[in-house]
Amino acid sequence: MSDSPTEAGGEKGDGEAARIAELREVLNHHIYLYYEKDDPEISDEEYDQLFAELQALEGKNPELITGDSPTQRVGAPASASFAPVEHAVPMLSLANARTEEELTAWESRIRNHLARRDVDPGEITYVTEPKIDGLAISLTYEEGVLVRGATRGDGRVGEDVTLNIETIATVPKTIDDAPPLIEVRGEVYLPLADFAALNQKRVDEGLPAFANPRNSAAGSIRQNDPQAAAERPLAVWSYGIGATDGVSFATHSEEIEWLREHGFHVNPDIETHDSIGQVLERCHWWLDRRDQLDFEIDGVVIKVDETRLWAELGNAGREPRWAIAWKFPPTTATTKLREIEWNVGRTGHLVPWALLEPVRVGGVTVSTATLHNEEDLERKDVRAGDEVVVLRAGDVIPQVVSALPQKRPKGAVKPVPPKVCPACGTEVIKPEDSVFSICPNRSGCPGQIFQHIKHFVSRGAMDIEGLGEKQVARFLEQGLISDVADIYSLTQEQLEALERMGKTSSANLIAEIEKSREVPFPRVLFALGLIGVGPATAEVLADEFGSIERLAEADPERIEQAEGIGPIMARQIAESLADQRTWEIIERLKAAGLKMELAEDERRPEGGPLEGKTVVLTGTLPDLTRDEAGAMVKRAGGKVTGSVSKKTDFVVAGESAGSKLEKAEKLGVPVLDREGLDRLLAGDLTADD
Repeated sequence: MSDSPTEAGGEKGDGEAARIAELREVLNHHIYLYYEKDDPEISDEEYDQLFAELQALEGKNPELITGDSPTQRVGAPASASFAPVEHAVPMLSLANARTEEELTAWESRIRNHLARRDVDPGEITYVTEPKIDGLAISLTYEEGVLVRGATRGDGRVGEDVTLNIETIATVPKTIDDAPPLIEVRGEVYLPLADFAALNQKRVDEGLPAFANPRNSAAGSIRQNDPQAAAERPLAVWSYGIGATDGVSFATHSEEIEWLREHGFHVNPDIETHDSIGQVLERCHWWLDRRDQLDFEIDGVVIKVDETRLWAELGNAGREPRWAIAWKFPPTTATTKLREIEWNVGRTGHLVPWALLEPVRVGGVTVSTATLHNEEDLERKDVRAGDEVVVLRAGDVIPQVVSALPQKRPKGAVKPVPPKVCPACGTEVIKPEDSVFSICPNRSGCPGQIFQHIKHFVSRGAMDIEGLGEKQVARFLEQGLISDVADIYSLTQEQLEALERMGKTSSANLIAEIEKSREVPFPRVLFALGLIGVGPATAEVLADEFGSIERLAEADPERIEQAEGIGPIMARQIAESLADQRTWEIIERLKAAGLKMELAEDERRPEGGPLEGKTVVLTGTLPDLTRDEAGAMVKRAGGKVTGSVSKKTDFVVAGESAGSKLEKAEKLGVPVLDREGLDRLLAGDLTADD
């Protein structure tokens, strides 16, 4: 190799040109899979990294930029399966910011650009809104009538999907007091609860489940069967306005208000801000509540509010200068699944787990993920050696969402559930109606005992701080405990004798154990770990029966009468409480002072204004937590449940109410605000009002 500066520079340039060509080919492949097939192979984070590399290389080599480069266009060309729709105003993409420095740098670029144009913006205001992870659409209304619905396509030409769009309940078909022409822009999405129900329905019908809500929403709109689209619970958040005739807006916030007033589904948490510091606070606010939402977001969109500045700022290639997306840490990533292991759970279920090549996802490094159960494992066709998509959201256990079979190594074989329990060696059984193989050794399996104790002491159950997974394993190994009831026989002297415990930590743990004796009955019931009894079900059962004795005396038919309890769960609960070993532990816990019945002030009173009424709480109330509102409903004699059905008498809806509100409206269930809740509790409202 020559040391000549000229020749060396030439080789470097040739290498960058080759890398640019390679990146364009790779990115175009993934653009096709994402937009055309709605079946991506890589995570958004990996795509963004490749895209950023291409942008940087083209920035250094502007003579190599071509019009068909992914950096110069939006999305993908419209499919030939649909009639083309040319957008009067292009539907552009957004630049990304991931750090505070990148966001403040964007503001500096705005001000510098305006200064070069001798424009004094004064105090710039900004609008923040959630970046919905769905399918961008355009809705065109002429004389107040919806005449066309189109996808974004490549930003210039989209696809005519009007018939599919018309099946979405949250899309107005007509607008009152409308201008001659207005184009509304929004995002089609699937509420998370409806996505889960849709996937369960597909599994029940023997169809493959959708990988994520975005793909299922896009696939529903971009297919040629409006009836299929109508059967899926799609929704739309409207976020802006494109082409218009006969109406104009001085600010983006005026656009949002116009959309809201004319019946469009607009996110209630869109905010206006006076500084970039307020914008940053709002971005973190959205990140903190991301996992509480009933729809997926992957960031926050920030826009300059004044539309007169949009024209001054213009566009930089495929991106408007007046808007940017603050991107959250990715919740999905791809990595290699090294091995599949089987663990025994607290109820004997054998659960498959994925051992992964470590990967950063959701802000942490993940090396294990759940595969849920045998049926899920079979449906996803996940095998050791596969490249897999891993999802981590909030504090939820990471899970393998799907495999990438196109990258599967030769010879990869389907996993087979073990014939004997990996913890105790007992031969497993597979009930006909179960998605799990089960170890029947309930009282003697060390794996089940460990998992049961770990669940019992966890947050949301007995919440014994200081008694975590490692301590539970240690106490079992030392013979200090053999079941959950033994926890209440521990002494400070026993703990101090252990290595690295010490007097202070021992005293703190004993104090935590003592405090747990005051945990209310519904949480104790959940902590017992009965099959099928989660926190919400424990609340329902405690409310229905009042005590563990009355619940144990009930037959499955009586248990099934409780709200939300089906025949299979009712039978499992009855069988669990009939197990001699389980009842012995309950008796010992009761003797230790744990609450096995509702206190008088916790019982639903007879004759209250809400006696016999069922209430669902959804969204955020201005001055009450959901627990506080639920307690008020119960004190008035009503029941609080987690899902809306024809049996629901009232829905109390706060901000960001989501799909429960939409379902209530579809079923005709009365919907109340905070003031309505007060009237209901006072007995001033009936379901007929």
